[in-house]
Amino acid sequence: MMKIYTKTGDAGETSLFGGRRVSKSNLRIEAYGTIDELNAYIGLLRDQKVNKERQKEMKGIQDRLFDIGANLATDDKMPGKKVPTILPTDVVLLEKSIDDMENQLSPLKNFILPGGHASVSYSHVARTVCRRAERCVVALDEVSHVEENIIQYLNRLSDYLFVLGRIMAKELEVAEVIWTPRS
Repeated sequence: MMKIYTKTGDAGETSLFGGRRVSKSNLRIEAYGTIDELNAYIGLLRDQKVNKERQKEMKGIQDRLFDIGANLATDDKMPGKKVPTILPTDVVLLEKSIDDMENQLSPLKNFILPGGHASVSYSHVARTVCRRAERCVVALDEVSHVEENIIQYLNRLSDYLFVLGRIMAKELEVAEVIWTPRS
């Protein structure tokens, strides 16, 4: 029986896939840790009653995020190591979902603030975590190559989560919260 705790991280280090030990503050760890956080928020969103018809699609997004996490957790100094990847078709699937949702919405004329309903707010929280994950991955890419499709996927996913919040508000019959700037 494998124990969940190993005590190998007690000194502030962890292992990448491949065995190399790195600090838990390493950019690679920050990047895949933020992807893990995002995946948890997508799970929370998927479990919202309003997203019942989108559960399969959102499970697919969670699978791709786990692929991204595994990719990022793999030691970049281990050439030839087989890792999950993100395909251009994964990005296209997000774009198709965005287009399908936008076709059901009125054109965006104002900035939208998070709120109006707890479920809608979860979508905005997920969107902001996605943006942070993207920034972490871009920072990692500046020092260690990251597949281009990963960055594109995260960029598109944050757009998906914004539009998801809008369609959820419509389906929940709650008004979107419009930003009113100070004059």
